[in-house]
Amino acid sequence: MADERVWLDVPFAEKDEAKKGGARWDPAAKRWYAPRAGMTELRRWAAAPDVPDLLPGEDRGLGSGLFVDLVPRSCWFTNVRSCVAAKDWERLRRTITRRAGRRCEICGAAEDRDARRWLEAHERWAFDDTARVQTLKRLICLCTDCHTVTHFGFALVRGLEAQAFAHLVQVTGMTRGAARQHVRDAFDVWERRSRVAWELDLSMLTKAGITLAPPPGAEARARTAEETLRRERERGRGGGR
Repeated sequence: MADERVWLDVPFAEKDEAKKGGARWDPAAKRWYAPRAGMTELRRWAAAPDVPDLLPGEDRGLGSGLFVDLVPRSCWFTNVRSCVAAKDWERLRRTITRRAGRRCEICGAAEDRDARRWLEAHERWAFDDTARVQTLKRLICLCTDCHTVTHFGFALVRGLEAQAFAHLVQVTGMTRGAARQHVRDAFDVWERRSRVAWELDLSMLTKAGITLAPPPGAEARARTAEETLRRERERGRGGGR
């Protein structure tokens, strides 16, 4: 019998519900599917067209290599995932990992569940200091270790500074002194940019057919940042991750 499977867009938070409705997981494609057409229980997860490999206006060369890439304080924890619908995020995630060959675009590592190393999406931004606009220009597939380095400030909060620093040195080949200076320089840039309330430009996504929720304002983003940092610090004091 011919394979009648129908691909689905199932957000991670809804996977158990989809499985209960009859969806199955393809570990090679890393995607859920309906084993046959016409399964009404799974209609809500019907797949939308794939996102193009090159997003409109995307600069795939922006920010090559591993470096500390701190976003301004007002934009902490307000990432692309928080601004798109869950199903659309699944479409984006799939494109980002597929076009990277399911490997980190910096160090080449693959996902490893035993090592708790995952493949994650990271945003590269362009900053217009005059207009005070922060424009999304690239989405890149990073492993957990490289992603932790890019968000070095969050690594500090979570008690992962030594681990992140060691990975930075290993991947870049910097001396420890050069790596320490790199981190200091990155925080200097972060301090300067954090004095500004940036507007977010996510038109790269809307032009690719991604539906966005209105990005939260700078004040709301600042509240989210403070609340998330407080929770992470409490986790650290409690002996968490």
